[in-house]
Amino acid sequence: MPDEKLARAIRSKIRRDILHILYQKEKASVHEIAKKLSITESSASKHLKLLYDLGFVSFEDHPPEKFYFLKIKEIRELFKVYDKVVERLKQAN
Repeated sequence: MPDEKLARAIRSKIRRDILHILYQKEKASVHEIAKKLSITESSASKHLKLLYDLGFVSFEDHPPEKFYFLKIKEIRELFKVYDKVVERLKQAN
């Protein structure tokens, strides 16, 4: 089910953060993502593979690195709203 794919993709904070990075940056390597999130490249790769399998991201292979990007452009719209909601919640506290 498509809604279950979305729920699975954003259930993890790391995956949300990865999607958010790709929303902001357009393309990023596993190394860049891992460094920005202070996680191992192995962990970043695992989450990117799941996002790829779910259909949210794709990649360009430029050895020795892969550069990931959002496959579903509407994720950008989701994160525009997400960022506004997070900001509103911060202001409410």
